[in-house]
Amino acid sequence: MEAVPKADSGMSVKIYSMPRGGIAFEDPFAPHKFETAFLPVLSVIPLIQHTGNKAYPIVFIGEYVKEGMLIGRGQGSGSANIHATVPGKVVRMASWKTIDGTANEALVVRLEGSFEKLGKRETPYPWEDLPSFEIQRIIAEYGIVEMDEGGRPLSDLFAELNMVTGPITLVVRCVFDDPWLAADMVLCDRRLKDVVEGAFITACACKASRIVYAVSKNEKKRAAQFIATASQQSLAQKIPSDSVIVGNKYPQRNRRELELAIRAYEKDEKNERNELGHLFIAGPATIAAVFDAVRFKKPILDRYIAVGGSAVKEPKVLKVRIGTRLRDVFDQCGGLDGSPERIVVGSPLSGRTILDIDEPVVKTIYAAVALKRKQVGGIVERSCIGCGECRSVCPVGLDPEELFKRCKTGGILAVYGCHGCGCCEIVCPSRLPLKDIIYQAQTNRGQYETAD
Repeated sequence: MEAVPKADSGMSVKIYSMPRGGIAFEDPFAPHKFETAFLPVLSVIPLIQHTGNKAYPIVFIGEYVKEGMLIGRGQGSGSANIHATVPGKVVRMASWKTIDGTANEALVVRLEGSFEKLGKRETPYPWEDLPSFEIQRIIAEYGIVEMDEGGRPLSDLFAELNMVTGPITLVVRCVFDDPWLAADMVLCDRRLKDVVEGAFITACACKASRIVYAVSKNEKKRAAQFIATASQQSLAQKIPSDSVIVGNKYPQRNRRELELAIRAYEKDEKNERNELGHLFIAGPATIAAVFDAVRFKKPILDRYIAVGGSAVKEPKVLKVRIGTRLRDVFDQCGGLDGSPERIVVGSPLSGRTILDIDEPVVKTIYAAVALKRKQVGGIVERSCIGCGECRSVCPVGLDPEELFKRCKTGGILAVYGCHGCGCCEIVCPSRLPLKDIIYQAQTNRGQYETAD
């Protein structure tokens, strides 16, 4: 653990970092400038923006929909409600497959008519006296999912938390160890009060007795802002808030690494009040979506995404309507510089490669990255030089070099604990596709754990 002086008191505060590995990840092609994106003429609104079965469409081709209107009803565990993000006419159904063969369907809405939410004065809903089950019902009704992970509906997570005995702590994950989390940084800057109130709403929904803001050490000022804002809330005495400063080496924000840091903080605390119990971890985009749903009865209509990469002319953080095609997103950033070798949604280290730039922005996309050939590893086959760099950065102590060699020769080796974070791949001087090869070899055996 590191110790740094507090600017205001001369005291020291610990920085709780992951115990091993990781990299200092920087990218000159990540964005900093913010804009609100233009509204798309055509919105492609997928019926799967969550982990489970597709939502069942309840509108038909030729029908008109309103902004925020329910258009797809979730079907069972893992599924969430889908809402229209713009007013207009449903003109057709669209379908496509992702690179892993997953089938997708979407309603295509042509923009027409007036907006119900955009540009209108909204009346806040008094939620403070609502019981937890009613807050959970509202969150489920408006289709809120984990927006910085795989898209699990919060209603499913709350159902699991209902079975937990002992205290629950809500951890708001504001750990910016990856420059492609720029959208979350902008969200925290522009909607600080909403994130804080959303944290109290989420804590009430899951019956958390405490809120902890996990903030990376290069954002220490933000930690003080969270606590100062939280102290002004009416529930501040009932649900205390704390901040924990954690490391900023990637992948500090991964669930395992972050929990290790939080548990080290808990161990350092000396009184029983600081028993954290079960940790419920959520990112700022998810927390802001909870705020919108409960405070203003609004589904997820848009989200902040970081758009950039070496093949994008003007990288920007955009506030984008769900259903906007990536083609339109890149166009607002000056277009693409030639034909990119690879386009990724999410971080280029751990994100998903897409095949078609007409794929839409969905609830779980926080970045869109277009890369030129020289930024993509593994295109030209090279030999491992045995430098050991990959071993030195693996946060879970694996040997990516050995795993890669066995996979390439047809061997199958258990890789329990691999996050798929990509640290090994980015430091490899031979540009070997370590993460992808290991993933492909292990997926069928169910022994690969994706980064979250």
